[in-house]
Amino acid sequence: MNRYTYSCPLRWADADANGHINNALFLRYMEEARTRMFQEVLATDEEGRRQNAFVVARSVVDYRAPLDYRDEPVDVHVWATKGAAATFELAYEIRDADRLYAEATTTIVAYNLNTGRPRRLSEAERDFVARYTQPIS
Repeated sequence: MNRYTYSCPLRWADADANGHINNALFLRYMEEARTRMFQEVLATDEEGRRQNAFVVARSVVDYRAPLDYRDEPVDVHVWATKGAAATFELAYEIRDADRLYAEATTTIVAYNLNTGRPRRLSEAERDFVARYTQPIS
């Protein structure tokens, strides 16, 4: 089982009046983890990034427990569950050792920002996604 884990810091401004992390910020935490996970396959030049971008087509989040603001980071685990020629699905757990706060999935589309259209995943991108692919349990 090959998952990417990002230790995500909580920011004081992320908390609501009750001291809970705002539910919308869970999507930001997932984005931070996903962005770091994909650093090794993202192009380094601007034109390459535009031609070989990824966009989120769908997000589904199941909130399991409130996450209170604290100094310790929370872990965001990311893995792929399935893939196709131009899309793949990522699954997430936002948790610490004792508690699961959220489970989520995002559908990711390989995209060319210059043409405004989906594109096929490159061989390197397919290999990268395959390295992290496991079925949802």
